[in-house]
Amino acid sequence: MAEIAIPKPVNGFSFGNWERHGAAIVTGLCLMFIGLAWWAGKSEMRGLEISLYILAYVIGGYQKAKEGLETLFKEKQLDVDLLMVVAAIGAASIGYWMDGAVLIFIFSLSGALEGYTMERTNKAIQSIMKLRPEEAVLFKSGTEQKVKVEDLKKGDVIIVRPGDRIAADGIIIDGYSAINQASITGEAIPVDKAKGDEVFSGTINGQGALQIEVSKPIEETMLAKIIHLVQEAQNEKPPTQLFVERFEGIYAKFVVITAVLLMTLPHFMLNWTWSETIYRAMIFLVVASPCALVSSIMPAMLSGISNAAKKGILFKGGVHLENIGSVKAVAFDKTGTLTSGKPKVMDVLPLQNITETELLRLAASIETLSQHPIAKAIVQAATEKNIPLERPKELQAIHGLGVHGSLNSVEYKIGKQEILKDIIIPTEHLQKADELEAQGKTVIFVAANQQLIGLLSIQDTIRPQAKKVIDDLKAMGIKVALLTGDSKTTGNAIGKQAGIDEVYAELLPEQKVEAVRKLESKYGKVAMVGDGVNDAPALATAAVGIAMGSGGTDVAMETADVILMADNIENIPFAISLGRHTNRVVKQNVVFAIAVALTLVTLNFIGGVINLPKGVVGHEGSTVLVILSGLRLLR
Repeated sequence: MAEIAIPKPVNGFSFGNWERHGAAIVTGLCLMFIGLAWWAGKSEMRGLEISLYILAYVIGGYQKAKEGLETLFKEKQLDVDLLMVVAAIGAASIGYWMDGAVLIFIFSLSGALEGYTMERTNKAIQSIMKLRPEEAVLFKSGTEQKVKVEDLKKGDVIIVRPGDRIAADGIIIDGYSAINQASITGEAIPVDKAKGDEVFSGTINGQGALQIEVSKPIEETMLAKIIHLVQEAQNEKPPTQLFVERFEGIYAKFVVITAVLLMTLPHFMLNWTWSETIYRAMIFLVVASPCALVSSIMPAMLSGISNAAKKGILFKGGVHLENIGSVKAVAFDKTGTLTSGKPKVMDVLPLQNITETELLRLAASIETLSQHPIAKAIVQAATEKNIPLERPKELQAIHGLGVHGSLNSVEYKIGKQEILKDIIIPTEHLQKADELEAQGKTVIFVAANQQLIGLLSIQDTIRPQAKKVIDDLKAMGIKVALLTGDSKTTGNAIGKQAGIDEVYAELLPEQKVEAVRKLESKYGKVAMVGDGVNDAPALATAAVGIAMGSGGTDVAMETADVILMADNIENIPFAISLGRHTNRVVKQNVVFAIAVALTLVTLNFIGGVINLPKGVVGHEGSTVLVILSGLRLLR
């Protein structure tokens, strides 16, 4: 990628400063020339007065006039910029030079304030761009060298020293440290990471030196995806904004036609002077322009998106922030969403003359060579209790049922009940297994030399915060449902633990779609929360799809409209509340903008109590106020 030359500052001022402060400088110059023109008028220097006013008009109104004309000729649309400039020129044409100049000045000031306000709105989002390091320390052939991050390839090994920002997504191959992942996941507390753990570009290394094997090219890192999603969010406009923009074009034409009629009809119908008629028409052009209405929505939406991003919630666009505020029901996937996705051993029940420890040792020893999630859970339970394990012999996996192997010349079988079809199991043991399954647990049978010696129960544990999340959603008047591919027994057990009454179980991916549609017809807009490939169709079908960003699959994240970067489902009530608040602020802004415009139009023609400067202050003031109102959502 070619380097971009940055212009050097001239006398302490750079092009970057001009881009940021140019509007304010132009506004200041405009005000200065208006002041000089007023002084020239007081001094009865008419020629100089008019010349200075013209300078104020040109300096303050050039950019807006250019933008308005480009919109007119290129897009065949009238916009508020052109209306303002025409109103100012109209005022000057009938001798109201000062009034027209004040209009230009306040319009220019309003534009400068809008620019600073929008910069404040976008600053939190744009700061994400600065998280990506520019260089990395590549470790190759025993030597270290600094390279550009863009040059890193999958499989490269980089060194990250204490306090450095991690340059790429990867897996730790040596070292131990606590990683500050707040920039990616929103977690305030650093997370301990060791060999084999995944780390993300843009996060900050703690106290330990790390060697990291790069797992993704720079354009596919989690940070790159976040930046891409944020850019999409900034560019995608919600339906309300699109409607207002379409309305603006039609409304601007109506204002122009009405203004033309008002330049003539009152003279003949109300016996106004030509000067009064044209002046009032110019005021109408100003106060009836939809500036405040146009500014009622996007600043609020961008503020809401920015606020959510700081908490690890990524909205892919304003439309999704608007939609989530109207959600009436939330459907949760079970595994990996409502639960942790990591099965644990819950019960160890020896059925012969052995201890719980011995039963767990035997089962874990047989399972040490298996990669099945249930096998890993059994081994993990033994490891946590510091139980020494042995390696089995002649281990064989029986697909879908379990494993069998030998240990110290004893043959063991571990798995579902079907793996023990040649063994007679006492009725009381089968009843105990049924009791465990009724609690939503998976029962594992352990047999030695054709005799049942114990039962283990495995369960994917519910997330600690799940119950509170469900309670919070219910308190907000939102219906909650559980969608799972597991059995009805397991689904109902998890639903009961979480406080969910509406459970849909034994669902294939296409059946999850049907369940979402059923909920939608029953309650209204539905948000679907999921993490797996099998959830993607339901995420796409729902009014709002919410994916788990840390543990979720790429397919789920691509399909979803909202991403929870730290898998923090406790942020779902906040996201819905933020959406509701955003919609309220937008409605308040729209009502306020319309009310101010109607009031000013009425005051202009009933009694004529406002002049052009007052109309400008009222109109532009309302524009700034609705933008500042939108900024409330940054809190």
